Order: sequence, then structure tokens, then C-alpha cells
Amino acid sequence: MSVKSIFYILLSGLMLSACSTKPQPIEYGKDQCIFCKMNVVDKAHSAQLVTTKGKQYKYDAIECLINDIDKREAADIAIMLVANFNNPGEMLIAEKATYLISPGIKSPMGAFLSAVDQTEVAHSLVEKNGGDVYNWQSVITVINAYE
Repeated sequence: MSVKSIFYILLSGLMLSACSTKPQPIEYGKDQCIFCKMNVVDKAHSAQLVTTKGKQYKYDAIECLINDIDKREAADIAIMLVANFNNPGEMLIAEKATYLISPGIKSPMGAFLSAVDQTEVAHSLVEKNGGDVYNWQSVITVINAYE
């Protein structure tokens, strides 16, 4: 195999890996929210979006993700993730998570918005802290109504 062939194989591999839609871990305390420019520090309320071209966007709060997706084409979004309030640092697929807005649970941007992996968990948290439970589409509507 020639040096030129090896070069093209390596270049092709680098190009393919550069467009990966796999999310990169959030570096808490270092990464900055693309929407509000605050540092991402809260592992229980962060969020992330990866485009179909592999571009990574990280958010300090779920409401920042919701406000930012209005600027993006749906076809360009590969994956959206939100932090699991009950297991900080674990990320959930945004469309499958259950959301609660509870005045008893503060979030970084003040919308009192959190996400969990199970509807029963959300209802339990609402029983203890007050608030309401939502799915992805309904929480988008509620957050956009505050604007």
C-alpha cells in the first residue's frame, strides 16, 4: 500500500469521526451555555444538543435548550439530552423524559424546570414540592409562553 493510500484512509477516518453525532461529556465548571453564556455547573439541570453534523451545544439549564431550539432547523438536530434530576450527571433523551415545574426545586435560570426518567418520580416530586408534570411537547409550550 502506498503512502498516498494510507494518507487518504487516515483522512477519511478523521473526517468521519469529526461528524459524529455522539454527545461529548459536559465539562462542568468549564463549558459555557451556548444560549445564556453562563458556565454549566449544575449536573441536575444541564442539557445538550448535538447536530447532524456533530456540532455540540451545551446548556446550563433545560429552559436554555428549549429557548435555543427555536433558532434551529429540526432536521439539523440529531439528539437532545437533559439531565436527570434524580441522578445528576446522567443524561436522558429529551423527548422521552418527564418534566416538572416546581417552585420547591430551583433551576439555574429560574424556571424551576427539572427532568426525570419516570412519570411516577415526577409525580412524587410534585407531591413533596408542588408544581405540575409535563411531557416534552407540553413543557416546550409552557416555557415558550413565559417569553
